[in-house]
Amino acid sequence: MAFTCSVPAIPTVQQDDDTIRITRWDFEPGAVTGWHSHGWPYFVVMLVAGTLRIHDGTKTSDVPLAQGQAYMRPAGIEHDVMNGSDHPIAFVEIEVKQPGALKELALEKVSS
Repeated sequence: MAFTCSVPAIPTVQQDDDTIRITRWDFEPGAVTGWHSHGWPYFVVMLVAGTLRIHDGTKTSDVPLAQGQAYMRPAGIEHDVMNGSDHPIAFVEIEVKQPGALKELALEKVSS
């Protein structure tokens, strides 16, 4: 189950290591990610305000989000994402591969 893809969203991986993957997604109007799921929990931070049209395999929902707004999702949810806005949008997606390792890094920075 997915949207018809005539315009793919453009992912740009900014960091990918054992702990985290950070990807910037750029969407022209109507652009889609394609049907997928994430192997890790992840966060999304909107760089440009817009409407994400989410297909969950059964229904489609429009989710308007402000610039700078963020949300989190657990691993394993299958979905497709489309830019439901009439203008280009972008967001940063942060997939957390090892949550415990992030805690250790944060503690190291606090103590240095």
